[in-house]
Amino acid sequence: MNSLLPDPIKISVLAGLLFGATITQTYAQNLDTAKLNQYFATLETNNKFMGSVAIAKDGKVLYTRSVGYSDVDQKVPLQQRPHLHIGSISKMFTATMIMQAVEEKKLSLDTKLSAYFPKVKNADQISIDQLLRHQSGIHNFTSDDDYQKWYTQPQAPGAMQQRIEGLESDFAPGETTKYSNTNYVLLSLILEKIYKKPYADLLKQKIVTPLGLKDTYYGGKIDTKKGEAYSYNYTNRWEKEAETDPSVPLGAGGVVSTPADLIRFEEGIFSTKLVKPETLEQMKTKKDVFGIGMFAFPFNEKQGYGHDGAIDGFSSMVGYFPDDKVSFSFISNGSNYVNNNITIVLCQAAFQQPFEIPVFTTYAVTEAELAQYEGVYAVEGAPMKITFKRDKDVLTAQATGQPAMPLTATAKNQFSFEQAAAVFEFDPAAKTMTLKQGGGSFTFTKE
Repeated sequence: MNSLLPDPIKISVLAGLLFGATITQTYAQNLDTAKLNQYFATLETNNKFMGSVAIAKDGKVLYTRSVGYSDVDQKVPLQQRPHLHIGSISKMFTATMIMQAVEEKKLSLDTKLSAYFPKVKNADQISIDQLLRHQSGIHNFTSDDDYQKWYTQPQAPGAMQQRIEGLESDFAPGETTKYSNTNYVLLSLILEKIYKKPYADLLKQKIVTPLGLKDTYYGGKIDTKKGEAYSYNYTNRWEKEAETDPSVPLGAGGVVSTPADLIRFEEGIFSTKLVKPETLEQMKTKKDVFGIGMFAFPFNEKQGYGHDGAIDGFSSMVGYFPDDKVSFSFISNGSNYVNNNITIVLCQAAFQQPFEIPVFTTYAVTEAELAQYEGVYAVEGAPMKITFKRDKDVLTAQATGQPAMPLTATAKNQFSFEQAAAVFEFDPAAKTMTLKQGGGSFTFTKE
C-alpha cells in the first residue's frame, strides 16, 4: 500500500482498543520480557511481522526487540536500532515545528493559507489550524489513481506546490474533517518559507538536536549499509515494495526513526521540552477527530496520545500515557498481521496485563482447489463485489475499488487476510463465500 497516512478506519479501531481488558494495578517496571520475546519470535517465525518495538517508563526504555530482515534477499537481519520510515508519524514532527513557529510569532493558527500559497483553492478561507486538523477541504493527492504513476519519481523544486495548486476541494474549509496528506505537505513548505531552510535542516535544528535523537532524520534513498531497511508486503513470500521518493511526502511522511527515538520525541513534547504547556494543551485538544499532530486513544480508563503511519510497506505507531509516563512504539518494514493486535500487546505488557501468544495454522492448498474459488462474488442489493483470482500458488481477493489482497489458506475452503482480520469461507458446491470480519458475517454468491 502506498499510503502516507493511517486509514481513518484504523484510527476508529484504535480509538476503541483494549475495551476488553481491565487495569487493576499500578505500573511496575518488571516487564515479562521472556513472554514478549516469545510473542515476537512467534510472529517472526510465521512471517507475520518484521520490524522493531520499544516500551518505556519515565523516559527509560525498558524493552526493545527487532525481528526480521532489513534486506530479505540478502538475508541481512534488522539491527537492534534499525532506521525505518515512519510514514504519518512524521506529521507529529511537522505539527510540533509549526507550533514552535506560532510561539515564535512567525505565524498564528488563524493565519490564512493565502499568505503563502494564494493559488490553492479556497486559500483565503483556510487557516493554519484547519491544515493541522485536516479540516481544510483540500483534496488528498495520494488518493488519486495517477499517484501510483509518479510517487517514486523525484519532484523538482516547486513541483509539489504546482500539483497542489491544481487540486479541487472536497468540502468547504471547516465544514468537516477528512484526512489529507496535502495539508501536511503544505505545512512543510510553509516551514521552509518561514525559516528559509530545507525541511531536513529544520527537523535537525528544532527537534533532533534539542532532544539528542541519534537515529532520526529526513529520509532519502534506502541504504541498508547505513542501518536502513527495505519494506515488504507478504504474499506467500516477502516481496520488496517500491520506494516513495522523499521529495513527495516531505513532512507528511518522509521521516526516518527508531521506536526508541519516537518514544523520546513524544516524551519531549509532553515534558514541554519542545513546546510550552499551553501549546501542548492546544495540541491535545480535539476538534472533531484530531488534535494538532496527534489523536487521543483510550486504554480503558487511561488516556493515551499518539499517531500511526504507513508508507510503502512500512507501518508504525507511537503512544504515550502522560498520567503514567508510559510509552510504546513499533515500526514495521513488513506486516502480515493486524497491527492493532501488536499495539494491544505492547500496552498490555507495559501495564502488566496478561496477553496471549497467537497460534497460526496453515493449510497446503492445491492448484485444483484454488481454481474452484476463482470468480466474482456478490451480495444482492450491495454495490460491492469481490473478485478472487489465482496468482501463481496464491489466492487473491479484490473488492470493488480496492487493491488485490493476497490470502493465506488456513483450513480446507478457508482463507484469511490477517491485516484486516478478515476470514473467507467457501462452499464450492453451493457456489458461495462467507466473509467474516469485525463480528459480522456476510454471504456472497458466485456470479
